[in-house]
Amino acid sequence: MHKAGFTALFLTFFAVGALFSAPSVEAASNCTYYSDASHTTVVGKFGYDCCNNKIAWGSKTQYSVCGACFICYPPPIE
Repeated sequence: MHKAGFTALFLTFFAVGALFSAPSVEAASNCTYYSDASHTTVVGKFGYDCCNNKIAWGSKTQYSVCGACFICYPPPIE
């Protein structure tokens, strides 16, 4: 029973630590901006990809979709 109690305590501390270290909603917002309400022409992207690389190009408009991280593309092979 001692081993099970230790495991439960460890998992509890791990979960609490994960909650406090989670990024804020603002920091995690990844938005794609479009030229108009039809959302057919992308004019900018701002946020982070899934490899935690900063993405910032184009312009911001009132027509946007925000959500999860952008696709992570590996750097070109030199």
